[in-house]
Amino acid sequence: MTSTSSLTQAADKLAVVDALYRFAAGIDLRDKELLASSLAENAVSDFRPAAAKAGFEYPVIEGRDVIASALSTSLGSLDTTHSVTNARVTINGDTARMDALVEAQHVPRNDPARHYVMKNRYDVELARNGDVWVITRNTVDNVWRSGDIAVLSGI
Repeated sequence: MTSTSSLTQAADKLAVVDALYRFAAGIDLRDKELLASSLAENAVSDFRPAAAKAGFEYPVIEGRDVIASALSTSLGSLDTTHSVTNARVTINGDTARMDALVEAQHVPRNDPARHYVMKNRYDVELARNGDVWVITRNTVDNVWRSGDIAVLSGI
């Protein structure tokens, strides 16, 4: 028999993962509101470790609206698909931490024969915000990458 606290914990873990699903879907669907719904107002996005391995620089971005605008702008000319797997969640009261693998495929809309694929490890910190969980900090490190890096520059 399952206890109420076990069900609550399972529901919270699913809700934590849902924040990352909203983040990825917001990017892929070019839905800035959905993307913003995954982020805390003062969220921090740190893509520096992944960018360094891929050979380029990307600044730390702070603030929900700034992150949503920056990602929407920098990926605006691309079709993307983000696949989230292997999510592991630890909850401590109203905060949570999640490690997940995210494969991000980037394809220029005007040249679908080219691509750039990254398999990244996400280290995500979250907070409960009412009935949902939101990302407070996301640090992305790269495991492997393939394709034409110029795709990310819109070239």
